[in-house]
Amino acid sequence: MRRLACAVVLAAVAVPAAPADAASTPHVVLLSDQVADAGTVIRARERSLGFITRFRYATAARGFSASLNEKQVARLTADPAVLMVVPDTEVTGAGTAAIAAGEQAPAGVRRIGAATAGTASTAATGAVAVLDTGIDLANPDLDARHGVNCITPSTPARDDNGHGTHVAGIIGARNAGRDVVGVAPGTTVYAVKVLNARKTGTLSQLLCGIDWVARNAAALGITTANMSISGTGSDDGQCGRANRDAQHVAVCNVVAAGVTFVASAGNSGRGFGTTIPAAYREVLTATAMNDADGLPGGRGTAFGCKTTEKDDRFSTSSNFAVTSADAAHVIAAPGTCIVSSKAGGGTATYTGTSQAAPHVAAAVATCRSVDGPCAGLAPAAVIAKVRALSSAVTGAGFVGDPFSPVTGKAFGPLVSARS
Repeated sequence: MRRLACAVVLAAVAVPAAPADAASTPHVVLLSDQVADAGTVIRARERSLGFITRFRYATAARGFSASLNEKQVARLTADPAVLMVVPDTEVTGAGTAAIAAGEQAPAGVRRIGAATAGTASTAATGAVAVLDTGIDLANPDLDARHGVNCITPSTPARDDNGHGTHVAGIIGARNAGRDVVGVAPGTTVYAVKVLNARKTGTLSQLLCGIDWVARNAAALGITTANMSISGTGSDDGQCGRANRDAQHVAVCNVVAAGVTFVASAGNSGRGFGTTIPAAYREVLTATAMNDADGLPGGRGTAFGCKTTEKDDRFSTSSNFAVTSADAAHVIAAPGTCIVSSKAGGGTATYTGTSQAAPHVAAAVATCRSVDGPCAGLAPAAVIAKVRALSSAVTGAGFVGDPFSPVTGKAFGPLVSARS
């Protein structure tokens, strides 16, 4: 499949927005592969068409976002230098339910083999980018670092919602005698803020975050990116070029550069073929299962936050794979009543595939460590390896996995962090 060239011409930076015309609406514009100098083209279109860009993208995809009126959209759509012009749609964090609680080694971390009652894993050698609401950068239980703030540019990517900090804690909360431990304790997590305090953002802001990952992954040692985010769309089999999906174009280019993306499947209890980025075949998609006690066997009973769910079964709200193509990049992880780090300190309990995804992202980062079985592998091979290693673990399954399938619903094998 063809992909946009990844030449670095501009940084993805925010520039002052022009006063909005009454007929103008936000759009994202990606440039054609044939454009040699994106900066020159963008500046020329700004002058000739009379708009000012908000974000400019250089690496994951080449283009910009701006408020455009109908005439400007028509001119750009007909421009041979332009690949696509699409509305700047809203994206949201995958749904969760927050309740307060706490424990030292959460059941989900134990269930996937990352900890026991008395031991915990160690940090991955690579870092994980968390594209979310930001992270509590002052939390002593996290090795959290500022990446980029695409909501309020040029300010720290602090978490004003709590979702991103909870995700980061599942990945790498330290083994330091306080609160909880993550799947890979002490792993560096980069805050890539693409969602606001209401856990919503726009396509242009998401592209800003993906572009930052593309530009900085090699220098910062980022091997894995977690996206507990959902929107509406599908996989066209051409990395977004056929159905004009700018997010898919960007994800494919970052994957081609070596970063493994993990995405939450979504929480609508349906096939994830119409949920993006979960539907993209280039990502590892995480579904959610229930684990109450950190052990297989279905004997756990203490689901304080979700009394209708049963131990060692698929989560009833989790999306799932329906087609064989979707089933080839799906994997499961605990996602019900998950205890993790809270913005401001302490712990909180959330439920959803948003919580399953970081369990998987941490396992992927561990597998991609310098001494791990995924070291040196391209992202597609990493996905295949992690799924194969997870499928090989006997006696750890749940109702809904390939060994105990549910007709018409594929949740994938339970991820293993024992690599």
